[in-house]
Amino acid sequence: MPSDRRYDLVVLGGGTAGLVSSMIAAGAGARVALVESDRTGGDCLWTGCVPSKSLLAAAELAQRVREGERLGIGRGEPTIDFARVMAHVDRARQTIVPHDSEDRLRREGVDVVAAHGRFTMPGEIQADGRSLRHRAAIIATGSSPALPDVPGLAEAGALTTDTIWDLRELPARLAVLGAGPVGCELGQAFARLGSQVTLIEASDRILPAEDQRVSALLAERLEAEGVRIRSGVRATRVTGASGSVNTIEVEDGDDVKCDRLLVATGRRPRTAKIGLDALGLATDPPGAIAVDERLRTGVRGVYAAGDVTGALPFTHVAAYHARVASVNALFHLRRTVDYAAVPMVTFTDPEVARVGASEAQARERWGDRAKVAEFDFAGLDRAITADRAHGFVKLIGDRRGRLVGATIAAPAAGESIAEVAAWIAQGEKIDRLSTTVHAYPTFAEGASRAADEYLRRRYARPAARHILRGALAVLRLIDRP
Repeated sequence: MPSDRRYDLVVLGGGTAGLVSSMIAAGAGARVALVESDRTGGDCLWTGCVPSKSLLAAAELAQRVREGERLGIGRGEPTIDFARVMAHVDRARQTIVPHDSEDRLRREGVDVVAAHGRFTMPGEIQADGRSLRHRAAIIATGSSPALPDVPGLAEAGALTTDTIWDLRELPARLAVLGAGPVGCELGQAFARLGSQVTLIEASDRILPAEDQRVSALLAERLEAEGVRIRSGVRATRVTGASGSVNTIEVEDGDDVKCDRLLVATGRRPRTAKIGLDALGLATDPPGAIAVDERLRTGVRGVYAAGDVTGALPFTHVAAYHARVASVNALFHLRRTVDYAAVPMVTFTDPEVARVGASEAQARERWGDRAKVAEFDFAGLDRAITADRAHGFVKLIGDRRGRLVGATIAAPAAGESIAEVAAWIAQGEKIDRLSTTVHAYPTFAEGASRAADEYLRRRYARPAARHILRGALAVLRLIDRP
């Protein structure tokens, strides 16, 4: 392309936020360029959602074989061919690659520049010797694994979510630093595939950002599957070189030995070496770019989307950002982001899904006037018939009973949370879940059963029962033959 062409929009980064932004712009007839020095598709396709969920699917099958005897199916331990499991992971990625490819982008009208891009001044990005002048730009460079400052970690050849997919031999002993969503997902998957897994978490419980009942439920499940959980301790040093047995020294002296070590302690925005200084843009200590509710940075015409903003680090949030930032950048619209109804899912077994406010947050704001409705999946027919009767759903309402949050820790929680998120976005009350007809038997009934229990409790209160009895007495007189 000619170097003097002026674009309506230049997108820096080819992950989810960048792909969606550029496709929307091209679809609107804009002149748009996407700059990506690596593969398009980003972390989600290559090292995140797609490979991890593919691995989890194989691990779930292995676990179901182990549990089959309860249902009269099979006996004994499954045979695991780890190299073939990883081949399945790669096939899943390759099947999705065409959806995010440079060829598809070009067919849709996006100019793809396969090079490192950096701002040289407002309105200009240099990439591969070209000057990409533009009316607006979106920074969508994503994030990368953040390694904690633990002596010996680098020498031990620690794995991250970027490198664990290169494994072709199952580690006999795998230690995982960090028991957040990624650590718990991959820890459970490798345990089900045959590794002896130890989770090491500095907080006093796994999944520390979730409801305490969630942490207890998942910890019980993981320990039942052979995962060792070391919570409330910090790793102080790692000894042993790459390829040898490593020892992870921890604060309480009960050191952990492992053959491989996976670090899952968080991510850091990728903002180095993209010329932010040329724009006069600063970042916070982790490297995130500050944006307002319209995803504007402090520089006119420059927006940011996805992990680089330091907001919720999820693929669906990156896509949501892209839908807002792209039209705002192109057409000077005033669309804003709102995270009140954005769901989050941890794909362990049971799955953990959350949207909106937690019970603790609701109690802090409304005290005892906050509404909480719960239902245990031990009483859900679909869970019983599937031999998966574990977990719970918790609905959170404000003082008037309007839905403001929910947590589901149960089978298919990631699917069930979508309905709750939709009702929260609509501003509906907890009652709405009860009056919505759900197919029977399904896991999605769990949330409606919680709402049913909430209504039963409300109508069981003395004042409500007094009113209902009075109404019935009047109706008996009116309807008397």
